[in-house]
Amino acid sequence: MSEKHYSYNELYEFTYSVFKKIGCSDTHAATATKVLLSADMRGIDSHGVARLIGYVRLWEVKRVNATPDIKIIHETPSTAVVDGDSGLGLVVAPFAMQIAIGKAKSVGTGWVSVQNSNHFGIAGYHAMMALEHDMMGIAMTNASPLVAPTFSIDKMLGTNPICVAAPAGEEPAFVADLATTTAANGKLEILQRKNADTPMGWVQDKDGNPSTDANILKKGGALLPLGGDREHGSHKGYALGAVVDIFSALLSGANYAPWVPPFPAYVPMPVQQPGKGIGHFLGAMRVDAFRPADEFKNNMDNWIRGFRNAKPQQGQEKVLVPGDPERAFEIERKKNGIPLVEAVVNDLRQLAEKMQLPFKV
Repeated sequence: MSEKHYSYNELYEFTYSVFKKIGCSDTHAATATKVLLSADMRGIDSHGVARLIGYVRLWEVKRVNATPDIKIIHETPSTAVVDGDSGLGLVVAPFAMQIAIGKAKSVGTGWVSVQNSNHFGIAGYHAMMALEHDMMGIAMTNASPLVAPTFSIDKMLGTNPICVAAPAGEEPAFVADLATTTAANGKLEILQRKNADTPMGWVQDKDGNPSTDANILKKGGALLPLGGDREHGSHKGYALGAVVDIFSALLSGANYAPWVPPFPAYVPMPVQQPGKGIGHFLGAMRVDAFRPADEFKNNMDNWIRGFRNAKPQQGQEKVLVPGDPERAFEIERKKNGIPLVEAVVNDLRQLAEKMQLPFKV
């Protein structure tokens, strides 16, 4: 499939102008744009500007509030619950993470659950906010119910990602950013644009049979938990997804399980709404609340080098540490630009036309 390359600045200018057009403040538009483009820069194309038209459609059907009054509705010295007022998760989650970081500065750790929010982009952006403060960061969110638990045909959970970021010294930070499914829904969307099949173990059909159809969700099928099937540990992926749901929604008062609002604006909202919006969970832990930060970071360097020096399998160049592939993408894309497939470029053209904004094709 043909691709076009765009510089970060080109996509930043356009994306920022779209968020401004729907009514976001300068600050919120800038934050949302940075979060969105961080996905493209890190090679997570499914969660970058490919999602921009989806956010606009949510705003058009009044499921996204472009001018939210984001506020703390409950707190203790180390915890808080934030109401996102139906704002963009791209804006609400960084707000909540800043609160977690502030509490960690005061008492060692900070934990914030969020209700009444929307899709927050990549978990990695929010968790990595803690790194510059010599803190470990944690970010997770529940999501549209597209995932069938092990042995089920009902879609009960989202792809429910988790990210943990830990600072190092001379080595780059450790950043583990992963969905609790075998593949995120965005990966299916990429395959759909390429008219390609999925690998076995990603999805099942409406009757619970294994499938490789990238369009299976539109036919009543489901994504599978991490592991793919019981023999390969899908019950563990199911459990991880459930943990994210509990932390993100049942602690905050957001919707959970099959009642989480769907990301596509055309999908009807669940009839039952036991909570408010989508839920997130953000955490920050000051390293020196446990041990001197320099000692920890020296040990992290040693830990990272140990894994990088582990003997690779035959045919493999080296052993990677979580965060390495994304960092390689960032280096390459800073140099050569961000590649967008034709379908995404067409979406951006459509947005530009509708909003009467310039977009360089």
